[in-house]
Amino acid sequence: MADQIPLYAVRSAARANRKRAAYYRAAGPGAERPNRYQLEDESVHWDEMPLMMSEDGFENDESDYHTLPRARGTQRRRGLEWLLCGGWKVLCASCCDWLINVCQRKTEPRARTVWLGHPEKSEEKHPRNTIKNQKYSLLTFLPGVLYEQFKFFLNLYFLVVSCSQFVPELKIGYLYTYWAPLGFVLAVTIIREAIDEFRRVQRDKEVNSQLYSKLTVRGKVQVKSSDIQVGDLITVEKNQRVPSDMVFLRTSEKAGSCFIRTDQLDGETDWKLRVAVSCTQRLPAVGDLLSVSAYVHAQKPHLDIHSFEGTFTREDSDPPIHESLSIENTLWASTIVASGTVIGVVIYTGKETRSVMNTSNPKNKVGLLDLELNQLTKALFLALVALSVVMVTLQGFVGPWYRNLFRFLLLFSYIIPISLRVNLDMGKAAYRWMIMRDDSIPGTVVRTSTIPEELGRLVYLLTDKTGTLTQNEMVFKRLHLGTVSYGPDTMDEIERHVRDACPQVALVQWTESVGLTLVHRDLTSMQLRTPGGQILTYSVLQTFPFTSDSKRMGIIVREESTEEITFYMKGADATMSAIVQYSDWLEEECGNMAREGLRTLVVVKRSLTEEQYQDFESRHAQARLSVHDRALKVAAAVESLERDMQLLCVTGVEDRLQAHVRPTLEMLRNAGIKIWMLTGDKLETATCIAKSSHLVSRTQDIHVFRPVTNRGEAHLELNTFRRKHDCALVISGDSLEVCLRYYEHELVELACQCPAVVCCRCSPTQKAHIVRLLQRHTHRRTCAIGDGGNDVSMIQAADCGIGIEGKEGKAASLAADFSITRFEHLGRLLVVHGRSSYKRSAALGQFVMHRGLIISTMQAVFSSVFYFASVPLYQGFLMVGYATVYTMFPVFSLVLDQDVKPEMAVLYPELYKDLTKGRSLSFKTFLVWVLVSIYQDPAQRFSSGEGGGAETRTMS
Repeated sequence: MADQIPLYAVRSAARANRKRAAYYRAAGPGAERPNRYQLEDESVHWDEMPLMMSEDGFENDESDYHTLPRARGTQRRRGLEWLLCGGWKVLCASCCDWLINVCQRKTEPRARTVWLGHPEKSEEKHPRNTIKNQKYSLLTFLPGVLYEQFKFFLNLYFLVVSCSQFVPELKIGYLYTYWAPLGFVLAVTIIREAIDEFRRVQRDKEVNSQLYSKLTVRGKVQVKSSDIQVGDLITVEKNQRVPSDMVFLRTSEKAGSCFIRTDQLDGETDWKLRVAVSCTQRLPAVGDLLSVSAYVHAQKPHLDIHSFEGTFTREDSDPPIHESLSIENTLWASTIVASGTVIGVVIYTGKETRSVMNTSNPKNKVGLLDLELNQLTKALFLALVALSVVMVTLQGFVGPWYRNLFRFLLLFSYIIPISLRVNLDMGKAAYRWMIMRDDSIPGTVVRTSTIPEELGRLVYLLTDKTGTLTQNEMVFKRLHLGTVSYGPDTMDEIERHVRDACPQVALVQWTESVGLTLVHRDLTSMQLRTPGGQILTYSVLQTFPFTSDSKRMGIIVREESTEEITFYMKGADATMSAIVQYSDWLEEECGNMAREGLRTLVVVKRSLTEEQYQDFESRHAQARLSVHDRALKVAAAVESLERDMQLLCVTGVEDRLQAHVRPTLEMLRNAGIKIWMLTGDKLETATCIAKSSHLVSRTQDIHVFRPVTNRGEAHLELNTFRRKHDCALVISGDSLEVCLRYYEHELVELACQCPAVVCCRCSPTQKAHIVRLLQRHTHRRTCAIGDGGNDVSMIQAADCGIGIEGKEGKAASLAADFSITRFEHLGRLLVVHGRSSYKRSAALGQFVMHRGLIISTMQAVFSSVFYFASVPLYQGFLMVGYATVYTMFPVFSLVLDQDVKPEMAVLYPELYKDLTKGRSLSFKTFLVWVLVSIYQDPAQRFSSGEGGGAETRTMS
């Protein structure tokens, strides 16, 4: 797979030996020798240690490094050569960024102290709590739209030509013959953009106008979401969206906790438990939140949605109360309260919230076909200039030759037809109508009508997992107890499986179906009813939630009747196998379940004495109050208990796929589309779904990229991955970030040659970053599909964004270019509508240029016959009619053209593969059209019997 990639040799062993020798030759008996570890660190220059060239080992010849492509590419051009070869773009971009930063006066976010219920005490100004998805403002709308139009050479050329008609010496025809087509194109574009912008404004206004209860000294008052400030005490009801980032102070639930849904933030559908600050939860009444003197110290805003560090301090108590705050005490914006009524203090608003910081700004998307036609128009312009120069040269540069040159430029301007934009826009509107009227993909909506041809040029498909490939439904499939395994074929109760949004609930409801019922559960206790009717009561001493680092979760309980303390833990088999006692069946059974596409959970336990628990509790409490490296110290305390765990069982849960996901993915692969899965879920879950959906075939090897934290580990792991051939890659977001920091080019080159790539634990920002990486390194068209708010950044960054209306809301659907209701509709959307849209537009664009070339060739022959006179052959209104009404039927026939039936395109998706090579529209095919135009001009003129009479009449 990767043997063709020119990776690079590591540092020379000879150079390392020279440095080692220098250590022993330190001058003088009293001279201080360099520290050994400093010497080793100095010798490991990772910049001079590119990846291995071969599998035989590290190369020893350091000079080879300078002959490699990457090393040569790093030798930057200097001076005028650098400026002319693209440096001017860098300078302009730097100047623009500097001006934008100066105008916007961006300030570096800082840590803050937020007083409860007193926003006026804020030391600095914070952004408004508004959601803004619109592209323009009232002042920038018209300039922005005009810029987007005139940045294309075609429109800019016709603007110059139209303006030239105000000069009497250059005037050839009536003004309306030039300004009417240009004005029509601009009017259609402005109206379309205005409608889209108005819809975005209405959606933003609806969200920003949602009312919330604000706690004040006068009682509760209703405020709009956009009027919420840092320091406000906001009440959020059940099933209501959290309007801003808050610290959880109080809840109506007696347990002092609540559940939230975060699917719009991180894509995970299981509910998250959040705990109120104990000091404020214990207050007698809600109004006491305003009477106490307390504040929250919060870290500066950042992107990570899985971490938070802060402190809560109450000053009016003796002694002052200090509580450490973590992620379990927060309520991020765009999450949904799933239980009870909560009260929180606002700490971040607007663009400083986690959800907004993980969302990229929408961009104006331009189709590859439009860019290719723009290049062809530039080639036509060069031909136009060359033809005009030839005519002036043959004229002998008589008189004011420069005026004649410009008049010839205007006479031959129909080589570049302005009707090209009009006809293409008409075609795009027709494609939009056809897609939305297709009964095979009901509910499909085209929200961006300017890029339907992009559906036919895609090479990379980046898809979300939860809600996109899966249905968010879990089915309990298998239970293995070591000596016996239960499944649907051996246990009737398991056949009556329970569907739900998360595996934990599915397991709890299944245990109820077999007689063990959860009667009561709160933060401090739980009760279970056995099949015999006995009630078992447990005190909850500690809980350890799941983290991406530990990949497991646990609980310590005390059984009330026997006073026994037990530590229970469950997690992925990859992490649990290292902490359990030896088992001869764990690895084998987990492998069997994984091959069936099941998500495995390993359940273990350990009995603790009272002394062991008290010792742990003191160390754990001290770690939680630590200001520095709190997470590391807490993890170290918990790991001290994770020894000699007793294996209880292994469970297998199936994450149900969307209907017809497997044949759809197979169709897309046959069409030549490479599929990457980007998910915020766990590595094991993502791997299971990749297998069950056949994104990765059962016979295909999977390389799980080891977690890396620094450059050296990334270097070695990439060398290991390079040796693998024809295997799928599974990598976590943290490891991806490290590799991209040091070995971006190498990682992308290797990953692009894999048959499938799975990126897990990806933040919304990382998803968008991966899309841009593929665009920058491969220069191929990308498509992103998802259904949650965490997929919006990825959808907006891709060349073609597709949203699915599902259980996670309509955020992705509204932000996407195309909206579908089911994943299986994607296949027909691409191989039928995408293919036909591209082929039709390619033929239409070349036909319109061919039409202009015919009339320009006739003008050239006319001027040549009559002594190179710069006078028009036809009047202006005839030319306008020729470009619109007289030749409209061939245009419509091309828009409705169909080379194969839709059923055949679905049956043979390999037909789609040729489109990615761009053979339907290229300089080669365009040259064929030019030759046809040159041939058809004299054929049409002389076959009509017109002879030279028309020219004589025109001259007279």
